[in-house]
Amino acid sequence: MASKLLLLIIALFVLVSFPFVGSVGASSEVWSRTYGGASDDSAEAVVQTSDGGYALAGYTQSFGAGSYDFWLIKTNKYGEIEWNQTYGRTGLDRAYALVETSDGGYALAGDTSFGASLVKTDVYGNMEWNKTYSGLQAYALIETADGGFALAGYTRTIGMGDMPHWDFWLMKTDVDGNMEWERAFGRINGSTTGERAYALVETSDGGYALAGYTSVFSPETGITGGALLVKTDSFGNVEWNQTYSGWRAFALVQASDGGYVLSGTGPLVKTDMYGNVEWNQTVGGLVNSLVATSDGGYALAGNGPLVKTDEYGNMLWNQTVGGLVNSLVATSDGGYALAGALNGDFWLAKADEQGVIPEFPSWTILLLVLTATLFLIIVRRNMSKKSEC
Repeated sequence: MASKLLLLIIALFVLVSFPFVGSVGASSEVWSRTYGGASDDSAEAVVQTSDGGYALAGYTQSFGAGSYDFWLIKTNKYGEIEWNQTYGRTGLDRAYALVETSDGGYALAGDTSFGASLVKTDVYGNMEWNKTYSGLQAYALIETADGGFALAGYTRTIGMGDMPHWDFWLMKTDVDGNMEWERAFGRINGSTTGERAYALVETSDGGYALAGYTSVFSPETGITGGALLVKTDSFGNVEWNQTYSGWRAFALVQASDGGYVLSGTGPLVKTDMYGNVEWNQTVGGLVNSLVATSDGGYALAGNGPLVKTDEYGNMLWNQTVGGLVNSLVATSDGGYALAGALNGDFWLAKADEQGVIPEFPSWTILLLVLTATLFLIIVRRNMSKKSEC
């Protein structure tokens, strides 16, 4: 009788635990973690590092020198913190972009009370140097083929006209962050209010492509405009630009055929190599991040679901996520890593190849298993004592 009862308890535990064990035992790791303090913290960028772990950057009000500071966290492949560092002064410092550099360190870019900021660290996050570029704001960063960096964002200190005006801004630096050249692109396609760049890629021909938005003000219609895509040569000289009315672009990749894919507050759009639209697809929700996948399709996320499409933008699947996604990467195991904000904290989640994120964090599942195991041991001991009596 005792052995039958024990088997029944074990069977019930297996049935209850199966959904959790199944999600953990999938072909790629899945978990969800948050990091933060009592105040506002938000992850804005994530990369999968060369050791299989993750680095995420953003800004923290909970830690650092004061106000907001750059915050860089390095984790292992399960999202467990290995180290973290803050960078900043008593004013405002917010990181929006992150790359793992070719020497194994990291570079972070964002804005400060004094202008755009570029911070370079070693492999452990110790600062090697930092540069401030006054009057500028940076939202995108890449390490260039020559080992330097390119930053994009916007400025109103250079550009055209005497009226206050934001302009697309692109800057190239050497390996030590020293400016080699900068360009501002203003009054594009009749803009009267400004242009702001949020995404940047180095193109296959050695130039650059920037995506963002342009806006026009008129007393009759208010502020109108659209997504803006600008292509430059390797020195930042404009080769062409295209505007797509009615929405704003926050994410950009170059497609394998030399064209571009961009999204943001509107559709997912594919263009040819000159920015002419080839197709567009409705995806729903704000898109903050977009990646090309190994099967030729795309994955995108923001304040809506995590969406996977084929090469023509047709949706293959979508999955609900628990927080605001600011950055998305395709991982080496075929899954996805998402970073953003959840309940005022840094948030990092690992999804499988179908975009599934566990409903409960991995530590909750572990605690459940340990508790149930302890319960079974106690029950078995009690049964043994009764049988002895």
